[in-house]
Amino acid sequence: MKLKDSELILNDNGSIYHLNLKPENISNDIIFVGDPDRVDKVTKHFDTIEFSTHKREFKTTTGTYKNKRISVISTGIGADNIDIVLNELDALVNINLKTKTVKKNHTSLNIIRIGTSGSLQKDIPIDSFLMSTYALDINGMLRSYPTQNISHPEVEDAFVNHTQWDEKKCYPLVISNNKLLESKITSDIIYKGMTATAGGFYGPQGRTLRIAVKDPYLNSKIETFDYKGIKVTNLEMETSAIYGLAKLLGHRACSMNAIIANRALGKFSKNPDQVIGNLILYTLEKLVN
Repeated sequence: MKLKDSELILNDNGSIYHLNLKPENISNDIIFVGDPDRVDKVTKHFDTIEFSTHKREFKTTTGTYKNKRISVISTGIGADNIDIVLNELDALVNINLKTKTVKKNHTSLNIIRIGTSGSLQKDIPIDSFLMSTYALDINGMLRSYPTQNISHPEVEDAFVNHTQWDEKKCYPLVISNNKLLESKITSDIIYKGMTATAGGFYGPQGRTLRIAVKDPYLNSKIETFDYKGIKVTNLEMETSAIYGLAKLLGHRACSMNAIIANRALGKFSKNPDQVIGNLILYTLEKLVN
């Protein structure tokens, strides 16, 4: 069945609408970063660059690192942007853009997020690396999709009960990472835990400037949650959307976090750029080895 022009939007040159990409422009191994400027911080390590484009907050560069072809894409901030990026990337590999029909043979992408995050646990230090074994969706974007076969309702219910979750908010979702990617990227220096993905940076993450938050104790409730050893270790704004959409679309995803703040201790890294730079090199080496 042909997809409607209003559903699969293409640019005049045949590229996908927001990302400005054609199928040949991307690798099956993709690194996500939030900031467009961070794309160059990854690709400066590449041996070759074959393609680059930039539209809005979405910048893509494809090249090789130690003979491995990799694409680096900036997603901007938030789960709403991930909705655009992952759906359009999937369309590039699993939909024939000329006929606007779904391909018979499915292609899976490997997606690794390299991002910054703040720890909620005192024992996860600033300047460390943390892998999201699970993602806790508290922003609601994934509720637009049928998630019943990819979520973990027993963890969700325990979280709701522990935090006395506001019933007017979207019900939380818990999604796991891809275990194959986890095994490829992990090491003894990596902390692991469940990453909470909020719908904003200030109030949704419990930050107060001039507006009081509705539940000033929510972060402490989240911090003390423990379901059979599963704890919420950090807060950010993209991971749950990446994990959820990747599973629904048949891709593999894993999120790596540079811990540049410790919310429990109220501290911030003195050199966050160095921390993210170190995580970039760590992840690139894991991808090629």
